[in-house]
Amino acid sequence: MKQKLHILPIIIISQFACTSTWFAGNAIIESLTKKLDFGADIVSYVISSVQFGFIIGTLIFGILMIADRFSPSKVFMVCACLAALSNLTLIVPQLNVTGLLIARFGTGFFLAGIYPVGMKIAADYYEKGLGKALGFLVGALVLGTAFPFLIKGTSWANDSDSVIKLTSGITVMGGLLLLGLVPNGPYRVASTSLQFNAGPRLFKNYNFKKAAFGYFGHMWELYAFWAFTPIAIQWFAIETGSDISVFLWTGIVIAFGGLSCALGGTIAHSLGSKKVALTALIMSGVFCFISPVLFLLPQYLFLASWCLWGIAVTADSPQFSNLVASSVAPQLKGTALTIVNCLGYAITIISIQLLGLLQNSIPINFLYIPLGLGPLLGVYHLIKKKRNNPY
Repeated sequence: MKQKLHILPIIIISQFACTSTWFAGNAIIESLTKKLDFGADIVSYVISSVQFGFIIGTLIFGILMIADRFSPSKVFMVCACLAALSNLTLIVPQLNVTGLLIARFGTGFFLAGIYPVGMKIAADYYEKGLGKALGFLVGALVLGTAFPFLIKGTSWANDSDSVIKLTSGITVMGGLLLLGLVPNGPYRVASTSLQFNAGPRLFKNYNFKKAAFGYFGHMWELYAFWAFTPIAIQWFAIETGSDISVFLWTGIVIAFGGLSCALGGTIAHSLGSKKVALTALIMSGVFCFISPVLFLLPQYLFLASWCLWGIAVTADSPQFSNLVASSVAPQLKGTALTIVNCLGYAITIISIQLLGLLQNSIPINFLYIPLGLGPLLGVYHLIKKKRNNPY
């Protein structure tokens, strides 16, 4: 079935607009806490509360099978409005610490009805070529992740009220845009009943399990790599006496990953999602294990290699989502994507905390080797063969 040309661009624009409360929030959180006269130590808790909100949200949405039982476009719209409302809470006069943490938790919670649900909507429209569609979709979201770093050095990042109002406004507009222009997809099959055992049953599906564990290995590396890229660049600059803009180059490294998602999706259309995911996972794993050598390179080669790593570390993300969606029945696609996102983001907290502990006990140039454990796990599950039934 030939799709209308506006469908994928609208999903991408709406996703980017509605996740702006997450991305831009990270850019202004320091200036916001200063304005509210909170201690600097609150920043990490505020950022983590969004992650925890998303994890709890995806867990509940997955258990209740929200995206499969109800119209995903309507779920997307409702969650966009609630995420915007949670975001607007940040400009309430005399906001206290508890209110700040609840507001950011609420934003993360309702993002669970935006990010994985957006992928579910794409799956409802693209029975064939989903890997390519998700490549562009996730690529836009990765560019959104680069957004905070690219604006952090500007005066706009210091005007937290304006950023909050703007991101809340475009979030509501994104929800309305998707609801109005992207109705339920032609390949959507609604679940007619609530199945509390749907999650555990999914892991009995061999192909789903392979794709899920590949994704978990990818997530072990991805967010820790992003979180500690500024530290790597700053350490290299200090050690070599180089004049490098840490935030700018962090944004560039992440932005290259957005482009690689789109490129990987295009390649997957011809070669298949599994080959693209496996290749990218192997490449990023190699970078993990040779990372100490990268710090010995001249400045331009160090930055170039970090950009290549940024390309490899994200190219597999949309392809794993395609493998997950393609491995389950149509009426379980939304639940499968939501549960995998939930567990994947929980894993990111563990790897980030691990590197946070290690950075005080080992040299920074050796800090990134443990990230290679994720790609190793992912590659193992992707290449493992089922007895009498090869994948």
